[in-house]
Amino acid sequence: MDLNHRLTVWEETELMVLLFLHGMATATWFVPLGSVLDGANLGSIKPMAFAASALAALLSPLLFGAIADRSVPPAKVLRWLSAVTAVIVWLIAWSIEAKAAGWAIWLLIQIQSLFSSPTSSLAGSIVFSQLVRSQRPFGLIRSMGTIGWMAGCWTTSLLGFDGSSSSFVTSGLLWILLALFTLRLPHQEVLSAGSQKLTLRERFGWDALSLLRDHDHRVVFITAALIAVPFAAFYPYTPPHLADLGMERISAWMSLGQVSEVIALVSMVAILGKWKFKWVVAAGIGFGLLRYILYSMNATLPVLLGLALHGFAFTFTYISMQMYLAEKIETSWRTRAQALLSLMTSGVGNLVGYLGTGLWMAQCRSDGRTDWSLYWGGLATLVLVVLLFFCMSYQGKRSSPKSG
Repeated sequence: MDLNHRLTVWEETELMVLLFLHGMATATWFVPLGSVLDGANLGSIKPMAFAASALAALLSPLLFGAIADRSVPPAKVLRWLSAVTAVIVWLIAWSIEAKAAGWAIWLLIQIQSLFSSPTSSLAGSIVFSQLVRSQRPFGLIRSMGTIGWMAGCWTTSLLGFDGSSSSFVTSGLLWILLALFTLRLPHQEVLSAGSQKLTLRERFGWDALSLLRDHDHRVVFITAALIAVPFAAFYPYTPPHLADLGMERISAWMSLGQVSEVIALVSMVAILGKWKFKWVVAAGIGFGLLRYILYSMNATLPVLLGLALHGFAFTFTYISMQMYLAEKIETSWRTRAQALLSLMTSGVGNLVGYLGTGLWMAQCRSDGRTDWSLYWGGLATLVLVVLLFFCMSYQGKRSSPKSG
């Protein structure tokens, strides 16, 4: 492999389009999910619907990450997962319109999550492998995923689909476009197992857990899981908070967080050149803390300011962690390392987060009204605890590319 390979303009454009389509397909599904369920009188399954992605992330990212590392090119795995996701999203839209039972719709959402959950780490692995190999700064290219997410939010609100299952139909179309676009991506080499017999643990990708033997790797993965718990409340409960404040076109307002995310992504390389990784992550968690403090004020302007901080919290925390793995982990383990991060955040952290923040919401509601100051204030306290854990635990020592 040529480690000094320079990406052509067309190759960079392909990576940008890949992330743009993935961001748009995901946003038109995930952002309006809660509003669609509320509009169909399925609010009772909303915590479990959001938790479905977390349950899926406990298994599928590592499984498909191991496949992409060892036997099938990542682009091909992404292609088939996207196509299947599209079909199931359309089935969910049809089931909602047909007024199917809540348990049946939740089951379809869970199946959809099993196929869509690995796509983020797969797309990220494809991009990072090209950027690290060419030593190309990732900011502008990675920001296209965020711009795609914003485009998905704007499209949903522009078409009036904020509370309509039609947003899922749109999402299905975008997943198909993504699947077709992967045909344009260059062939990517995989590690052939040859005659070596793989263990069941290796086939399912659980050997990636050996990365946890390194102290700093372990702190990064644990912090990712812990901070995902309070951060999980952002998408399910920001929209109803905005609605209580009298806001409309909520999907469009939610894209404010992605505006700051683009700014953070473009400036990330310069920031990492001046700040140590530890303090970039600490700043990201700090922005998340400030966001929830502003939310707890329960007024329109502070909540919108807090919403705008989402991009800094997400980028400085999670994207810097992805970059850490891309630089520290050996090439043959890179997809599994990104998948393990996805498992710890989208799986362990979000599962506890969606269910836990849902239970906390129940405690903060009385007579049909929500005490938003209590709700977000409690979550801000949890963010502060995670911030202290990371700052006291991460050492920043040199480590081998693959520990274990």
